[in-house]
Amino acid sequence: MTRPRKELISVADTPYYHCVSRCVRRAFLCGKGKDYNFEHRRDWIVQRLKTLADIFTIDIAAYAVMSNHYHLVLRVNQCRADDLTDDEVIERWRKLFKGPLVVQRHLAKQVLAPEELILLSDIVKQWRHRLADISWFMRCLNEPIARMANREDKCTGRFFEGRFKSQALLDERALLSCMAYVDLNPIRASMAKTPETSDYTSIQERLGIKPANTPKPNESHQDTSKSALSLAELMPFAGRESHNTSADHIPFHLSAYLELVDWTGRAIRNDKRGVINNSLPSILERLNIPSTDWLESCCHIESQFSQAIGSVTKITELCESLNQ
Repeated sequence: MTRPRKELISVADTPYYHCVSRCVRRAFLCGKGKDYNFEHRRDWIVQRLKTLADIFTIDIAAYAVMSNHYHLVLRVNQCRADDLTDDEVIERWRKLFKGPLVVQRHLAKQVLAPEELILLSDIVKQWRHRLADISWFMRCLNEPIARMANREDKCTGRFFEGRFKSQALLDERALLSCMAYVDLNPIRASMAKTPETSDYTSIQERLGIKPANTPKPNESHQDTSKSALSLAELMPFAGRESHNTSADHIPFHLSAYLELVDWTGRAIRNDKRGVINNSLPSILERLNIPSTDWLESCCHIESQFSQAIGSVTKITELCESLNQ
């Protein structure tokens, strides 16, 4: 039986989640063929994704935009949401929605009655919660993309599946393996040969390489109603200096992660599946992860795990926390 999203996401247990959203009716989100070319839609998703990350208190650790689905690794920053002032919450949420009259009167510096102040406080509390809510993040990502795609396809109805898939990432190993899995998706699908040529992935962005087929600006391909919004950066990796190992950084060095992704990509290629380099990446050694176990988990993130990814102990603790 399908469980409510609130029973699947527990920020108290982990702030990191792997989310996947797929198209319905075998629709093409992106890609090109004999009779269609939807490559520009990849840019839609990345632009919208970065816009929302600048509004929500949710960070992007990894992403990959595929032909009929996309992958995200997100981090919920609840502390940032809690630290926002009421006016900052209103400012962020109104970048997406106009809001009720009482909010507009507050912004116009009009005097509010006591009952209006109570209503305003309740609205701000609700919006603060939504700014750290993955379901609202995904909703605000999918709905405008679906409208634009349907308008372009000259059709109506659902474009994405009603529910997106989410998996809790319970420890560093789960986070790292899932990020590598996401960044290697184009290679696994034979859409690219190397990470640097994997268009519209977070690893290509981290390498400072622009997609080979970046669409030219075209008003028909833009959500012009929100065109003035700023774009957030990817969640950074920790630097070599100790002061860069805060909770706002992915707890690994970028160079080690790139080496790990490259090694994993070579190991899962059909013609080199059994070939493992003599010197393993430093992260594998530091986390004491056997290479065979690493490949097994990294190649089967969606099929091997259901609602959460992590060690047996971590998954057991999460189940107890969620009463499952």
